This record gives sequence, structure tokens and C-alpha cells, in this order.
Amino acid sequence: MCGIVGYVGTRDAGDVLVKGLKRLEYRGYDSAGVAILNGEMSVQKGKGKVINLEKSLAANEIKGHIGIGHTRWATHGEPNDVNSHPHLSESGRIAVVHNGIIENYNSLKRKLTENGRTFHSQTDTEIIAQLIEEIYTGSDKITFEQAIQLTLKQIVGTYGLAIVNLDTPDKIYIARKGSPLLLGIGENEMFIASDASPIVEYTNKVVYLDDGEMAVVDANSYEVKTIDDVALTKEVHELAISLDAIEKAGYPHFMLKEIFEQPRSIADCLRGRINEKNGTIQLGGIAEVMDDLVNAKRIVIAACGTSWHSGLVGEYLFEHLAKTPVEVEYASEFRYRDPLIGEGDVMLVISQSGETADTLAALREAKARGAMVLGICNVVGSTISRETDAGVFTHAGPEIGVASTKAFTAQVVVLTMMALKLGIEKGHINKKQAKEYIRELAAIPDKVDQILKGCDDVTQDMAKLFTYAPNFLYLGRSYNFPVALEGALKLKEISYIHAEGYPAAEMKHGPIALIDEMMPVVVIAATDHTNDKMVSNIEEVKARKGRIISIMNSENSEVKDLSEFSISIPSTKDCFSPLLTVIPLQLLSYYIAVNRGCNVDQPRNLAKSVTVE
Repeated sequence: MCGIVGYVGTRDAGDVLVKGLKRLEYRGYDSAGVAILNGEMSVQKGKGKVINLEKSLAANEIKGHIGIGHTRWATHGEPNDVNSHPHLSESGRIAVVHNGIIENYNSLKRKLTENGRTFHSQTDTEIIAQLIEEIYTGSDKITFEQAIQLTLKQIVGTYGLAIVNLDTPDKIYIARKGSPLLLGIGENEMFIASDASPIVEYTNKVVYLDDGEMAVVDANSYEVKTIDDVALTKEVHELAISLDAIEKAGYPHFMLKEIFEQPRSIADCLRGRINEKNGTIQLGGIAEVMDDLVNAKRIVIAACGTSWHSGLVGEYLFEHLAKTPVEVEYASEFRYRDPLIGEGDVMLVISQSGETADTLAALREAKARGAMVLGICNVVGSTISRETDAGVFTHAGPEIGVASTKAFTAQVVVLTMMALKLGIEKGHINKKQAKEYIRELAAIPDKVDQILKGCDDVTQDMAKLFTYAPNFLYLGRSYNFPVALEGALKLKEISYIHAEGYPAAEMKHGPIALIDEMMPVVVIAATDHTNDKMVSNIEEVKARKGRIISIMNSENSEVKDLSEFSISIPSTKDCFSPLLTVIPLQLLSYYIAVNRGCNVDQPRNLAKSVTVE
């Protein structure tokens, strides 16, 4: 959940590291620091923002051509100056930055303490620096690289590591297990990062480390090997993102930019995959496994957070369009309950980053039990994209805001195409129906654009009225029940207002007790087969003086007349409605958070890529 940057070359390392850490701020963090080698180990770190670190480096005039940097999201030990990274060995000659969790750090720390080593922090990371030094200085026959390998064999847990040593002042040592790490290749310079955003302005050539691998890097070369010292030849990948894609482009926040990017991101997701004239869908990433998908006994979808909500929409889609049984699992719970999954089952894992630790754990559990595993993710080269049997990229472009917006709609678009494709292949959707579905799907980007142009001012005005509401209730039915969950999650994430999403019929089974004149109730009432039931739910809320905010089709006059506030959206097929109904909910959450003075792009306690369990 933290961020790592490293640099070795001819530039000023401090400048590269600070700029890189700023690019990683979206991941969530509570402290930042760097270690720069310049004849000595110069460390600047502390609680707070990267801007504070930048000022400290300038004030102390710290310069050098090699260094490592880190933004920390606290796991072990409170956020403070001492617990921030980098962490040093006892001699101060070795510095380590670390993403992940060392599960056996207590037993290792006890052993090192018994050997006379003194610890200064509460973190699990400090034991890595101390253990490497213990092994390195314990024998003249052990090289520093070997000391790292021996240390990693004793560690239980996850790590993305960057390490520097004053004894080898031109080298950075990196290693990975369960936490992403990549190497950027420049001209007479090398870059290390936990994702591509810090290095995209310098190079588009990268090497991704896999679990159990390490690399020794200097300005002109790199050597990748396993921690068992087996040399590896790694493929060099070309980054597909541009610098413009990770800038705000005039918007006050990345989240607002990404909300307004959705007409483009949905169109990009559809591009080259649907053919309106022929009524066909081509998904090259799963073409070779389509027979397995057609013959699957069931599909199990595993995901977390917003991706779990898109998976719930997927359950409706696959069961309605392809008549395939689907179960949707919290990835974080999947492997802890002895799941019944195996040969003949298909697991579909969904993750924006492709690095979500819980989702990766579910993926590996399913594969170990014999299931075929498919992936939906946004990041080319991510671990999920490499470890799944096949999959589909969303092509949403970089998403910097911690609260996912365009990732959700892109995931739902992919799930829609997969369900339609499977329904066609299984004979449940005929040629005429396929053309109708695909024609309407192709119209979604324009309809999203209409909503954004038509409801932005409305949601701003509405947000002013509800900025200080203590609670929200979101109600939806059928395809829009998951949208109610997603709308509530967005409000919680960025405004810190308590909100709950419910199937509308479940309101009577408890939540109705909460409704009074202080309770805003957001009702998602796209016209469909459940509309009459939804009208009844609205009447029940009104009878208890709840304040109704409805998201509805323009022709749904009955709902509009019952609502205190309403936002109209274009009509579409029921199964595509989540792609439209979610847009006003994203905007409403955004403007309420802005009015409350919240940090929209970096909400407290959250991180963009959750790489620890």
C-alpha cells in the first residue's frame, strides 16, 4: 500500500526521488523519506507530506546520484518520524525501504536483540536492515548480495524491497514477494518503482519482477536472479501510459477528472471489441478459453471493494444473458473458508491495479484447487494479468484518485461484453438480439456524456444541502442494488459520512427504523420490471419523512413526483443501467466531500493499491 522509488544515474537523485514520491501520493501514505548515498548515508524522513521532505532536502543541501525513497502507510507502529522509511541497520551503513508485511518479525527481532542489536522503531521493516547486516558482517566469505538472499529466506510474509549499502555505493538491490516492483531502463540511468507512474516521464522500458526474484542494479546494467541465485533473462516491456494521463489536466482533483473521463474510458474499453453491423463481440484475451467458459459448471467472481460491486453486477449479467450460475465472493474471505472450487469451475478475479493482495490470494487458491482463473484488470504487466490463465484489460487508463470511478464502469463494461459473448456462444442470444444489445452498448458513452453535462450543476447544488447530513441510505433493486452499494461506498470513502446501501425490499427488515426527517435516502429508480415495487418503497420512506433523492429515467414521472430531489438519466436496457445510474452518485459524493473540505484524492486511512492483506 506504500510507494517505492529508487534512482541511480547522472541526475540529482533527490529531485528524481521527490518527484517520484509525489507521483505515488495517490496510493495513500502518512510519512515519507529518502536515503541518498554521497560518500555517506544521508537520510531525510518524517511524518507528513512529500512537500515537507522536499523542503528538508533543499534546506540541508543533500545531493547525490543514487538513492531510494518511500511513502509509508502505517501497518506496524504508529505514523511518526521514527517509524517512517528508510530504516537503517545499526551501523547506519545499510538503508532499506519496504512495502508489505513481515509476519515473523517478532521472532526475528527477539533473536537479533539477544545478539545485542538495538532497535529504534516499532516497524517490521527495521529487522530486514538489521538481519542483513548481522549476516553480512558475520562472515568475511559472504557478499552483500548473498546476505540479502539469506535474509529473504528467513522472512515470512510479503515484501517489495529496495536496499542500498555504503560498501557498494553505486548499486541498488531490489527484491519482490507479493508486492509489486519494477525496474525502469534509461540511458546511463536506472529507475526503481512500485508502479509505473514515477518513471513514465523518464523511460517507457520496464522489467517487472516476479515473486521470489531480486535484482542488482547500477547506472548501466542490471542482473535479475532468484533468491536461490539462479540467473534469469527477463522480458523488457514497453509502457502504454503517457505523462499526460497522470496529470490533472486543469481539474481540481483527479477524481473529478476521472469521472469526466468516463465517456472516453468506456469507449476505449469497447473499441475494436464490438461490431454493431454484424452483432458480434471479439475478446481476444479469452478467445482461446471460450470453450472452457461455455462448458463451465459455474463462474465464481472474487474481488474487493468497488471491484466486488462490479462483480455483483456481473452476477446479474451472466445469469440473465448467459444462463450461467455465478457466485460472488469477497476475495479477502475466499481462502479462509475451505472453498468448494475445482476442475470445471471458472474463477474470475477483478482488480483495478492487478496487484490487490487478497484477490491474488484467492486467485492462487483457486488455481491450486484446479479451477481455471480469468482476470479483469486495468494495468498491463500487473501480477494478476501475468498469473491468470487468460483475461481482459479494461483500458480505462491510469486511475489516480483513491476512490475508483472510471475503473468501476470499465469493469462493468468488460463484464457486460463477456456475458453477451457467452450468451451468444451458448445460443441464449440470437443474432437479432445480439445486434440490439450491441447497438445499445455502443450508445452508452454518449449517454454518460449527456449525464455529465446535464447533472453536474444539479449535483453541486444538491451537495450543498446535504453536506452535513450524518447518515445516508442508498436503495436499489435488481441490477441497481450493487450500484446502491457503490454509491454508499463512494460517500463513505471520500466524505467520511456514514452511508449504507441496501436492496430496496430489505429496507423493511431493519433500516426503516433509521428513517426520519434527517435521513437522506438515495433511490435508484431506473424504469424496469421492479419500478412499481420501488415506488412503494419511496412511499414508505416519505411516510416517515425521509428526504428522497432519486436517480431516474426522464419519463418516470411517478418517481419524480414523489421525490424531493431528482436527477434524470437517459433510458437504456435494464442490464446496462448501472453504467448510467452510478454517474450522478459519483458526482454527489465528490461535491459533498469538497464542501466538507476533505482530501478527495487521498482520503484518510485508504490506499489506492491494497497490496497487504
